[in-house]
Amino acid sequence: MTDSKNGGQVAVVTGSSKGIGRAIAEALLADGYRVVVSARNAEEVAKATAELERAHAGRVLGRACDVRREEDVEALFRAADETWGGVDVLVNNAGVGFFKKLEETSLDEWNSIIETNLTGVFLCSRAAIPRMRRRGGGYIFNISSLAGKTSFPEATAYNASKFGLNGMSEALMQEVRYDGIKVSYIMPGSVSSYFNNQDPKSGDAWKLQPDDVARVVTDLLRHDPRSLPSRVEMRPSRPPKK
Repeated sequence: MTDSKNGGQVAVVTGSSKGIGRAIAEALLADGYRVVVSARNAEEVAKATAELERAHAGRVLGRACDVRREEDVEALFRAADETWGGVDVLVNNAGVGFFKKLEETSLDEWNSIIETNLTGVFLCSRAAIPRMRRRGGGYIFNISSLAGKTSFPEATAYNASKFGLNGMSEALMQEVRYDGIKVSYIMPGSVSSYFNNQDPKSGDAWKLQPDDVARVVTDLLRHDPRSLPSRVEMRPSRPPKK
């Protein structure tokens, strides 16, 4: 992979119309990448794309994509091919969560979490790998959670999806490392974002900010090719005392 400041490489960031994904897209654009912005809501994608285009003209492509749908994912990566010739970086950030007891969780809610947080990563990574291989390598980032390491009640489905994502990431890292493709998963704790219908303006200054996660992504991209920090855990440095 060439230096991002000079290479004009292409990054696909899922769930990037707001929150952590939007911060990652902005950070990659600031480093010279061309970025495909995507999320399920077409209006939010269009709004984010227009805003980012004002500062990074010609380097932003917006596409609505539901990562649970194979046809949506294939269309997303075809758009990257047709516009910029391929993909060098994939950030699997799209995610959902419903926090309730298992017995109160509907099958639709369970499927939504597993299909978005796990199957979506499978579909996007499967689409990205041959494209990266053709370009001599790449980098896949999976945005996980500390919930993939530490279980807590009323998060059965969410915990299952993130534990699964961590295992998938570690196996995939070993599958593609000799193709010049790196895989890292990032496990933030409490983040001030729109996730699970939170209001990031509601206070909680102690929480991690989306920019904190974005900085980890860009820092890892700058690591020497011989180095692979495959897992990064992030926590607020001064959470409220219990």
